[in-house]
Amino acid sequence: MSILSRLFGGGGAKRDAPGFPAEDYNGYSITPVPQEDEGGYRVAARIEKEIGGEVQVHHLLRADVLRDRDEAAAVSLRKAKQVIDEQGERIFR
Repeated sequence: MSILSRLFGGGGAKRDAPGFPAEDYNGYSITPVPQEDEGGYRVAARIEKEIGGEVQVHHLLRADVLRDRDEAAAVSLRKAKQVIDEQGERIFR
């Protein structure tokens, strides 16, 4: 299965696994969505922000793979915050 289909819900994540709650950070909403991958879970998150009345979405996907799903979610949150701090709204371009 391609990385894009896993990123956009093509079966990469377990269907019965509960999702992680979104966290607000500096006006952004971050939802960790670790992707099941060979040997563990790939660091991934959905970053959203309303700009001009329209919700903008950025899908963060890192090469990092961790064995534990909860740890991958925690790292996903940390990496998303780092991207927001470094790039701000440019992530939506």
